[in-house]
Amino acid sequence: MDRIFIHGGRPLRGTVKIGGSKNSALPILAATLLTRGKCTISRVPDLSDIHYMLTILSTLGCEVERASGIVRVCAQKICTQALYDTVRKMRASICIIGPLLGREGEATVSLPGGCVIGDRPIDLHLRGFEKLGTAIRMQGGNIKALAPRLKGNTIFLRGKHGSTVLGTDNVMMAAALADGITVIEGAAEEPEVVDLASFLVKMGACIEGAGTSRIVIEGVKELYGAEHEIIPDRIEAGTFLVAAAICGEGVTVQHVAPQHLQSVTETLRKTGLRIEIGTNSITLHKRGKSQPLKVDAKPHPGFPTDMQAQMCALLSTTEGLSTVTDHIFPRRFMHLAELKRMGANIELEGATATIRGVPILGAAPVMASDLRASAALILAGLQAEGITEVHRVYHIDRGYERIDEKFNGLGAHIERVKTSSLR
Repeated sequence: MDRIFIHGGRPLRGTVKIGGSKNSALPILAATLLTRGKCTISRVPDLSDIHYMLTILSTLGCEVERASGIVRVCAQKICTQALYDTVRKMRASICIIGPLLGREGEATVSLPGGCVIGDRPIDLHLRGFEKLGTAIRMQGGNIKALAPRLKGNTIFLRGKHGSTVLGTDNVMMAAALADGITVIEGAAEEPEVVDLASFLVKMGACIEGAGTSRIVIEGVKELYGAEHEIIPDRIEAGTFLVAAAICGEGVTVQHVAPQHLQSVTETLRKTGLRIEIGTNSITLHKRGKSQPLKVDAKPHPGFPTDMQAQMCALLSTTEGLSTVTDHIFPRRFMHLAELKRMGANIELEGATATIRGVPILGAAPVMASDLRASAALILAGLQAEGITEVHRVYHIDRGYERIDEKFNGLGAHIERVKTSSLR
């Protein structure tokens, strides 16, 4: 198991290129199960989560080829079972149920794993499938879904903490091959949902309203192979922008979609930073002392929950009193204990972290609890005095492609060391 050592206190300068979106790529790869035709997906990031999804597709019988960010999938003949050993490492594996139901009318999928960031129920997914005419039962930790023929319906997919992105994806994929018209009310509006809908339309699906809270899908008899390029990863881009806010002296993120990052750039502007927006780039310059903030993580187009931890790292050394509230995953604050080990002054009450900025953090051994927490700890290490040692970095490899190399390219000093080398 690797560890990351961050030598703090080095300024960041230069340009970093952002990869394709993990949260788009996973459901899009799952959607290739909907057709017997060959699909070609480009700008697929090299991440462990992507590897797991491609393994799942291969286990289901797909022919999978991968080279230089391009993945080709042909699902000519598939089975409908994905059990625990196959799906246990990644929550997004749940999004294969929709395509399997749409194409084959049945699916047996083990309850998935993934990051431990509080309660992430899949009841909205299952409720949506039942509205389409699916019989669902739980047996031995497996979801068994059966629908001889899916029928369109009106489905409400907003839960107590907002709309479900993967649930919207899942139901949209199943409904693409259902009889009649399906209307998803309370649909997630994230750019990743729009990207999936764009791919499905290229396959021959009939979908309107993606990117709004009401999506209308008119089922078709068959879908076909298609080519598609994944959108840029807005969370990776946002992470590097926050790093630039912490210790940057002029950092540009390239190959991005600035419209997908408006809530992040607007929030960073409120701290007093100067931001230049290009066609597919964003440049951030520090300008004096950063100002404290009140940050509320909400469903898109609000501030993304996947950027909440990184903002906690930034505000830990921002003079004054800041608050960060996560309305989507109220218990997604396990990174706070690790930031406090580095000297951060943070109090958590309910879903709100109150942060009193300190002049500087101090290096310490810290433990990553999930994907975005690991990113926050690296950002904290970049500004800390001394060498910060981050354990469980396999979390970060789930969603960031060569993050250590990219930061080093900006002037950071980060070392990745295998555990065997430390003995």
